Amino acid sequence: MAFDYKKEYKEFYLPKNKPSIVTIPKMNYLAVRGKGNPNEENGEYKKSISLLYAIAFTIKMSYKTPYKIEGYFSYLVPPLEGFWWQKGKEKIDYTHKEDFEFISLIRLPDFVTKKDFDWAIKEAVKKKNQDFSLYCNFNRTTLIIF
Repeated sequence: MAFDYKKEYKEFYLPKNKPSIVTIPKMNYLAVRGKGNPNEENGEYKKSISLLYAIAFTIKMSYKTPYKIEGYFSYLVPPLEGFWWQKGKEKIDYTHKEDFEFISLIRLPDFVTKKDFDWAIKEAVKKKNQDFSLYCNFNRTTLIIF
């Protein structure tokens, strides 16, 4: 059975009805940072989410390829997470969605290394016929795509 982050880490993914403070340990994330209206048909947000999932699923399905990731175990890709804001605004102005800025994330297992990340980018580029490599960077606690 595949490891399910939502079930194993309920305190992070299934919060209680009462607000509480939760301490989040260091984790690997695949992340994109951008700006723009999330509803725009060919906008930056939709493109970046496509990129996130392409890389996340390339890593998840790596066991079906000749490339082997050390320490790999079967897992479910965790849910999309995100942060939204508008610079210089105390409250969100929904009439100006083009001013939204965001960071969207998908958690990755701890076994993912820079080598694995680089491999996944190359594979995703081939599959999607899009060049993600110029926007990608690896950092031990977060895999970041700018």
